[in-house]
Amino acid sequence: MKRAWNKRSIGYLLLVLTLSFGSAASSFAQDRIRVGLSSVSGTSGSIWVAEEKGLFKKYGVDPEVIIIGGGGARVIGSLMAGDIHFSVGGGEGSVRAGLKGADVVIVGSSLTKGLQRLLARPDLRSYQDLKGKTIGITRFGSAAHLALQLMLKKWNWRPEDVQTLQVGSSPAMLASLDKGGIDAAVLTMPTFFVAEDKGYRVLADPAEMDIVYLQNTLESTRSFVRKNRDQASRFMKGYIEGIAYFKKNKKESIDVLRKKLRIQSEQERDNRYLELSYNLLASKYYNDAPYPSIRAVQTILDFIATDEPKARGADPRVHVDESLVREHDESGFIKALYAK
Repeated sequence: MKRAWNKRSIGYLLLVLTLSFGSAASSFAQDRIRVGLSSVSGTSGSIWVAEEKGLFKKYGVDPEVIIIGGGGARVIGSLMAGDIHFSVGGGEGSVRAGLKGADVVIVGSSLTKGLQRLLARPDLRSYQDLKGKTIGITRFGSAAHLALQLMLKKWNWRPEDVQTLQVGSSPAMLASLDKGGIDAAVLTMPTFFVAEDKGYRVLADPAEMDIVYLQNTLESTRSFVRKNRDQASRFMKGYIEGIAYFKKNKKESIDVLRKKLRIQSEQERDNRYLELSYNLLASKYYNDAPYPSIRAVQTILDFIATDEPKARGADPRVHVDESLVREHDESGFIKALYAK
């Protein structure tokens, strides 16, 4: 009798444990996180890879990656409104919002530097030829707009020395260049490769000008990270592993870029543009450990100090929370990703 009772007890205990574990795992897998992107750009390749290859779900996060558009200011607005949990944008919007007391913080950045180039009509041979000309950007407040303003500052020009026109995406700007609607444009990849092949001239590249600014920064709110620390930590794991997967799996990552950028053609030329884009990101731009750049935040503060008095003398570290990345760096998680 005692032996039979023990068997029933063990069976019951196993059943309870199985159901409890199943319930916990189900709850773990149901963590829904919405991520807003400020634009459609190849620079978001690692996030798309993490989404498409199930790397977020690997850590119990069900992601919804949304194209919000409209530049960094708009995506920060969605973040502060609670419509999304994380945003990806140019970074200037989060710094400006933070200076005004908004509960927003930069928690990561996949890029070591901004990835745009200023291309112009072939008859414009140097940046001096751009005075008085019309230059296309995506939107005011976007990374392209910031890059242009930093270039102008580097040349000791005023914003009024050129005409700045909001055009939309990089492909839309290239179409406007073709039609003569603008004289130059701040393009991202793979569009600037296409533009170069068409004969447009590269007049400025921030990477060659030692211009460091915030692009593809990952932002959240302090309250979300504080109240949902475990969830945010697991999301960051997927985000970091997406970068590693992208770097180590060229073909699969290019296929994701093709899908997300809606490049239907299998022509050799289009494949070349995608490969060039991949090579730049994987070898030169993506950070293994995506810490936010304090130097880049300082660049923003210095730049906006003319119209934002609170930026003068502000501590750039106030706008950054490195703890999520540091947690996975110090644990050995990031190192292990590249040891495999």
